Amino acid sequence: MAGWTFLTNHALVLSFLTKHSLITARDLAMEIGITERAVRKIIADLDNHGYINKVKEGRRVRYTINPHIPLRHKTQRDKAVGALLKILG
Repeated sequence: MAGWTFLTNHALVLSFLTKHSLITARDLAMEIGITERAVRKIIADLDNHGYINKVKEGRRVRYTINPHIPLRHKTQRDKAVGALLKILG
């Protein structure tokens, strides 16, 4: 039986990017336990909705978080993503 967690893969990726701004999609996938393709899709989602910014540094990408963007669920739109990230440490 598969276990469940309280955080979505999107939240996990965002949390890791906060702590490891130069992490590769491959390393991120191994840490979270999902495919590299899934990580790249999540990064694209986060980027397209303004939660992260990407800046190319040589052959790598540095990620920065926009902490003032509201959470997406209708019951949480009054809270910024930065508050969630602060709780997650």
